[in-house]
Amino acid sequence: MAFNASGKILESSSSSSSSSSSSSVSPAELASFGNRILKTSEKLISTLVKPTDTSDSVSFALAVVEVEVFMVGPSVTLDKIPRLDTAHSSVDIDLIGIAKNNNETRSAAVAFMSYNTMENLLKPDFFNTSTDMIKTMMSTVISATLPKTTNTKLTKPVNFTLKHIREFDPNGSLSCVYWNISEWIVDGCSVLETNSSYTVCSCVHLSTFALIMQTSRPSESDPPLDLLNLVCVIVGLVFFSLALLTFALCQWSPRVNNVARINLCLSLLLAHLLFLLTQQYLSLIRPHQVLCAVISGVLHFLFLSGFVWMFIEAVLLFICVKNLSQISSKKREVLSSGFMCVIGYTVALVVVAVSIGLFPEGYGSEQCWIKTDKDFIWSFLGPVCVILALNMILFINIIISLNSTLQNLNAEVSQMKQTKIMVFKTLAQFVILGCSWILGFFINGSKVLEILFLILNSQQGTFIFLVYCVLNDEVRQQFRKFFRCLCCVKQH
Repeated sequence: MAFNASGKILESSSSSSSSSSSSSVSPAELASFGNRILKTSEKLISTLVKPTDTSDSVSFALAVVEVEVFMVGPSVTLDKIPRLDTAHSSVDIDLIGIAKNNNETRSAAVAFMSYNTMENLLKPDFFNTSTDMIKTMMSTVISATLPKTTNTKLTKPVNFTLKHIREFDPNGSLSCVYWNISEWIVDGCSVLETNSSYTVCSCVHLSTFALIMQTSRPSESDPPLDLLNLVCVIVGLVFFSLALLTFALCQWSPRVNNVARINLCLSLLLAHLLFLLTQQYLSLIRPHQVLCAVISGVLHFLFLSGFVWMFIEAVLLFICVKNLSQISSKKREVLSSGFMCVIGYTVALVVVAVSIGLFPEGYGSEQCWIKTDKDFIWSFLGPVCVILALNMILFINIIISLNSTLQNLNAEVSQMKQTKIMVFKTLAQFVILGCSWILGFFINGSKVLEILFLILNSQQGTFIFLVYCVLNDEVRQQFRKFFRCLCCVKQH
């Protein structure tokens, strides 16, 4: 009668939660009702435990609950008790070892209950995680207790096999949780084994348990924003390519070192190209979790190496301003090309390798990027923040150095002009190196800031081409020669 009454409560709670919000009960009331039913159920089930010399069992099934009770006494001949099974779950527990630890009675009992509709009260949303995820109850709610047992200390972890009652999403994250008064928590429980049909949970204590799956909320499609993103990234890729061709093919002054700029463009070109292709073919890539994880790892490496090359370029610019000369001279280079390449790619490679070693599951989000679980996103944001902070320090030093230089300059027009150009390049460099990424930290759902971030970040190639190619006198003269020759060829 008690269990049938609890079934009616569960059914009514389910119907009220699916009706209008005005008639639904509060989460606190749901948790309170759930706690009462659990407590009452455990007290009722404990009455089934009777003294025995060897072993005994009791089981029954109702519409709302299935119960398995197993008892052992001092003269038990079993090495271990059989697995306790219900329709959707089972438990393996070392009841013989627990009985031996009860020195006075040498007996113990375990009660295993599977509640078919308890999720209507103890909802998966009571699993309080930091990220905004969709939470789905993947199993029936189960309880395991040791009624009328004096020493309830477990001799070894208890394993629960929970059949999936809903379709399993391979992109979801499964958690074995237990009920703690008002919320689901994971302390003391872990996923031991899982596949598409069931999951084995291992716990170091007994309580009320469940299996909850977390999945990312589907991103809301915004066709105009998607089109803007596509156009901006393609334009940026075109200018990255033009900048690379200019750096590689144009005749530069022997005192100019373009190694940092070439590698900066190359890293960002490959990163933006891979990101664009991934987003365009995401529906084909996403089912292949390993491929998606590899892509996110490569993107992590390319963007980080881009930031490292940005920092190297800032260091070279700082040295240039300090000396008020070109980055390198015919006689001696400030930083050798080989050394810069080692630093530019090794730092990013080390960060990615450490990230994989610490948390390999952190790669392969819904967008084939870094997951936000366990703050893993800081494996990218952390180095970015450090580099941006260092760039800011360098920028301040550059401004101070330029100001000091301007005060000590003679009135030579050429030197004044060179210094003014250097000031402009410094300001433009700072925009290229940091401002567009700094903006990304403050989007927080703002559509205007998101669009601004998208435009600025995708146009880094455009900025680099304008500052270092179009606004360079030597390059412009070579462009003019090239177009004149092209016109002459067409005329002939």
